[in-house]
Parts: sequence; structure tokens; C-alpha cells
Amino acid sequence: MTALALDVGGTKLAAATVADDATPLEPQSVPVPATGVWETCAALLREVAGTEPVTAVGIAAAGPVDTARGTVSPINITEWASGFPLADAVRSLFPGARVRLAMDGAAAALGEQRFGAGRGVADLLGVVVGTGIGGGLVLGGRIVTGRTGNAGHIGHMVSAYGTAVCACGGVGCIETVASGPAAVRWARLHGWEGSDGTALAADAQAGSGVAAAALERAGTALDQVIASAVALTDVSHVVVGGGFAQSGTHLWRPLLASTTRHARLGFLREVRVVPAELGPLGTLAGASLLAAGHD
Repeated sequence: MTALALDVGGTKLAAATVADDATPLEPQSVPVPATGVWETCAALLREVAGTEPVTAVGIAAAGPVDTARGTVSPINITEWASGFPLADAVRSLFPGARVRLAMDGAAAALGEQRFGAGRGVADLLGVVVGTGIGGGLVLGGRIVTGRTGNAGHIGHMVSAYGTAVCACGGVGCIETVASGPAAVRWARLHGWEGSDGTALAADAQAGSGVAAAALERAGTALDQVIASAVALTDVSHVVVGGGFAQSGTHLWRPLLASTTRHARLGFLREVRVVPAELGPLGTLAGASLLAAGHD
């Protein structure tokens, strides 16, 4: 008898069996294909499950999601963008298994709250900064889902710096300002000739003024949105992870300075903004907790 965790990201599918302490064991991953996404996902789940009967599956999926209907509509998975019934598909694969679905940002926040930078914290906001920006909200030690499961999706809050059209169709989302690709686009418009977010961080560290300005702009804009979200939710911690969040002091220094500037009320000044600890395993850890019956 086994439980499985599944992480459906915009570029990668990952799965693992779930240990007795609700952590993921020996995760395996494959790239998201252009077509045949469910078939690839099903093959990965079968491989991870082996011959053991599956009793539960926790799913973390890139949003938007609809947890009531069990559907996912990831912006970066074209084949599923109009809604794919993922929960029902997994139930068909493993008849009788308990299936629980959450947005990936919420799962990552839960993983950090139980196993990572938010250990022992009841109320936190998780923020994932990478090729996009996601997030999730944990209050009282439980995921806040909202009406459809998308509560905490901070990437589509509007930034004062935002003027571009987002992949979601809206204008000015923080994802168009502070994600890795967005910062790279801004830097290129201002004369930088590098390739990606990793190169941007390296060049900023090496003294490139444009690269440093791009990261500082992203950090400032990101924390303006975080400060607004914290004022609304009254959390005590914000855990920031994702690949682009590893860009170093040129991103983090303005991010933390902006907190001091914008979060002036007493309950806001007490909030701690800290780096995530679990890295890429954070979302899968949250899915494992869902499979184990925690939320």
C-alpha cells in the first residue's frame, strides 16, 4: 500500500512515493511534453508506484486550478490551458485512491510550513519566483484555498511598475515585472545582452549596472506586492523561494528595504521575510502532505 505525490509544473512533471512522515521519497521527474501531457504524467505515476496498490495521491498543479471540479488550467501547458480534469484522470488510473488537489503555490507554502523555513509558524505567505510567480497562503496551519483553490496566487496581483500584458490576459501583474523572464526583458530593453536570469544575477554580481538595476527593480516591485498581501492577510512570515529568488543581494536587498518602507503598522513591522529552504522539493513536499491527509 502506498501514497503518491505529484507536482505538475509549467515545464516539469515530478512524482514520488510518500514516507510515513509525509515527506517525498526518491522523486522522479520528466519534462512537460508539447502534446500527450496526461499520457506522460500517467506513465510517470505508474513507474513511481511500481507494483504497490495506491491508496492516496496528493497533487500540486500550476494554476489556475479548480479544486471543486478537480480541473487544472496551467497557463504554460497549452494542451491543458482550457481545463483538464486531472483529479478524475488520476482516480481512473488508481481506482479507489483518495485524490486531493491544490495549487502548486499553496502546496509549496504548506511544505515550507511543515518542513522548511516556516516550521512552527501557523500563518505564512509562500511566494515562488521563477519563470512565473506563484504563491500560497497558510493560516492557522492549514492551506487557505478560497472559492476555487486559487487563494494566495500573488503572481497576478497588480504592480505599480506593471504596464505589460500578462500571459493570463491581464495588464500589470507582478509576474510581468519581477519574474525571471520579466527582469531579463527589462534588462535587454536597457542594453544588457545576456541570456537568462542566471546570467543576469551573475552579471549584477560582476558589476553590470543594468543587470543590478533590473534585479533591484524586481525586488522592489515584488516586495510592494508582498507588503500589500501581508497587510491583507496578517501573516507573521513570508517565505520566498523559486529559482529566480536565488539571484542574490541585488534582488534581496531592495526586497527587504521595501518591506521597511511600506510595512509601517506595528503588526506589519513584525513580519519576517525569509528565503525558502526546500528548493524544488517544496511543492512535492506539500503534495506529499496532501496525500498523507494534512492540509
